[in-house]
Amino acid sequence: MSARRATHAGSWYTDAGSELSRQLDRWLGAAELSHGPARAIIAPHAGYTYCGACSAFAYRQISPVVVKRIFILGPSHHVRLRGCALSVAKKYKTPLYDLKIDIQINAELEKTGQFSWMDMKTDEDEHSIEMHLPYIAKVMEDYKDQFTIVPILVGSLNPEQEAQYGSLLSTYFMDPTNLFVISSDFCHWGQRFSYTYYDRSCGQIHKSIEKLDKQGMDLIETLSPTAFTEYLRKYNNTICGRHPIGVMLGAVKALQDQGYDKMSFKFLQYAQSSQCLDMEDSSVSYASGSLVFEF
Repeated sequence: MSARRATHAGSWYTDAGSELSRQLDRWLGAAELSHGPARAIIAPHAGYTYCGACSAFAYRQISPVVVKRIFILGPSHHVRLRGCALSVAKKYKTPLYDLKIDIQINAELEKTGQFSWMDMKTDEDEHSIEMHLPYIAKVMEDYKDQFTIVPILVGSLNPEQEAQYGSLLSTYFMDPTNLFVISSDFCHWGQRFSYTYYDRSCGQIHKSIEKLDKQGMDLIETLSPTAFTEYLRKYNNTICGRHPIGVMLGAVKALQDQGYDKMSFKFLQYAQSSQCLDMEDSSVSYASGSLVFEF
């Protein structure tokens, strides 16, 4: 049985199950349930010392008693991918317990002809999906044998492809037993990221970064794919999960076109890895939010 190893355990987060469980409990305990039950969440994928506390605000909105299947859409950091890819693994290991891949849904998605397969090396090298697995395992621990996961690696999609994949996945969004995890960090600022946009009217650099991120977050809350695409074109903000976010917005748009309009997205927490004060500094931003269907 092919199992994907938890390759970032022991470095990006602890590989000790009991310690990891305690950490996650502590972070979830500090977050409040204010915009749930989530049908989709946006949450970061950095090392837990940087973003663990922020992620909890998204994961706190999940109702585990309802969820039977979790789609995880993560951006590809290491391989060039023109579309989206599925995992060949049968299960994903975590320091808490193993998560089962939904073979049936993979087969349904493969039938569309729109998905390729990532090999195990690509899967194990990529962190954008793995960093969500411990949180998923923790939130779902009382129902550990009653749910499956559908990891999807999202490539460099153009806006038309984001709309196309969104439309294709929109039927799954409609099912309240499905949850979508959209994996994204926000601004990667600094010379090492080749991105140093600075609006001096904001004062300090970290304030400029926050304003830029919050502008993007506000547009995501409007659920308009075109508004978000234009914002990215204008500022080139280094939001690494912009394509998974684009797919989520595409799914919402497809549902709106069918007459479903009672959907609301809210960001609940924002953080930066450090506060940039001069041009030599660097930081990564994190934002956590939840999409709720009110029908």
